[in-house]
Amino acid sequence: MSPSDVEPVASAAASTPARKANILLVEDDPDSAELMSQILEIEGFRVQRAPSGLKALEQASNGDIDLILLDVMLPGVDGFEVCHRLRQEPQTANLPIVLVSAKGRREDIDTGLRVGANAYMTKPLSRHDLLSTVKKLLEAA
Repeated sequence: MSPSDVEPVASAAASTPARKANILLVEDDPDSAELMSQILEIEGFRVQRAPSGLKALEQASNGDIDLILLDVMLPGVDGFEVCHRLRQEPQTANLPIVLVSAKGRREDIDTGLRVGANAYMTKPLSRHDLLSTVKKLLEAA
């Protein structure tokens, strides 16, 4: 076997994770949830959905989540509170969390980072920015 035979396999193995990352998408708008899910699934991620903050807290504690995409404006418990609660629990304290919102004022972003988000993205999201942020946080985790 020559080095040229091995290199493509090594490159493919280096860029392909052994296990597909499992993302919890917390979004109450069905259209937004569907669009983000499709973008992530096309890239090979597994996506679980939660339509509310309370459901997100329930699902996140299952221990099967690698990253959370969390809308800020949710029915009942908002994304800021969900993020804060997740950071208080040992099982979810270190999960990468990306807050996603139409609220893009400086104080909203500051609040999101203060409650423990790793990143804050404003809607509408571009496909590139979403995937770039998700991949960067998963690599750092």
